[in-house]
Amino acid sequence: MTSTAEDRPLIPANDLVAYRSSLGAFPTGITVMTASHGGARVGVTANSFGSVSLDPPLVLWNLKTSSPSLPVFRGAGHWAVNVLAWHQEELCGRFATPADDKFDGLETTAGLGDAPLLDGCAVRYECRLVHEFTTGDHVVLIGEVQRYHNFHREPLIFFRGSTRYFDRS
Repeated sequence: MTSTAEDRPLIPANDLVAYRSSLGAFPTGITVMTASHGGARVGVTANSFGSVSLDPPLVLWNLKTSSPSLPVFRGAGHWAVNVLAWHQEELCGRFATPADDKFDGLETTAGLGDAPLLDGCAVRYECRLVHEFTTGDHVVLIGEVQRYHNFHREPLIFFRGSTRYFDRS
């Protein structure tokens, strides 16, 4: 008789390496969250983005409490959600890697609150920060969508530890 996944022992939730790997079994979209405050522009790659409410239009995302970008996101009052399109893998890596100026050489447009808007995205949302709370090692930021633009491009996704996109050929 062959063993199936259902026959294998349960993994304790405190095995963080296995837990993180299991989360990779759920495909997620990839976003770059951007904000500007006090002369500083920040951007971080995040796949924790999600919808909270349609009326009013609310979205959320999570940022590590130790992130050096957190004070800018808090102080800005507005931030942008740049949902990456299938061809923007370079931007995913750029904003996931620490750097002095992640925007160096990039053309951006200033959105609400001067949040940098990236070109070529699948969708962009411009949000006003309405609530935040800390839970575990992350801060959950909730924003009210003030305006958005759907470019109807295929998204870049994260699945099992790597970026992917839909091949429609």
